[in-house]
Amino acid sequence: MPIAFAYTLIVLLIITSVLLTLLILLHRGKGGGMSSMFGGGVSSSLAGSSVAEKNLDRYTVLVGIIWFACIVGLGFWLKLELAA
Repeated sequence: MPIAFAYTLIVLLIITSVLLTLLILLHRGKGGGMSSMFGGGVSSSLAGSSVAEKNLDRYTVLVGIIWFACIVGLGFWLKLELAA
């Protein structure tokens, strides 16, 4: 496989890593834990979760799957390159 494939995966991996970090930090704390230590437990929770939170969950899972696929793709590429 060409080296451009690896560079594309690396760039995609960096972008998804940053995006995944930001998306995870946007999530509201569910109580108990580190987020409540820094004032996260003070906010009152509304009944149910909003559409924005559900979409944030979906985007986080989607970016996580893309991130995981990049890791697996780089592993396969490295295995093929070392075998050749």
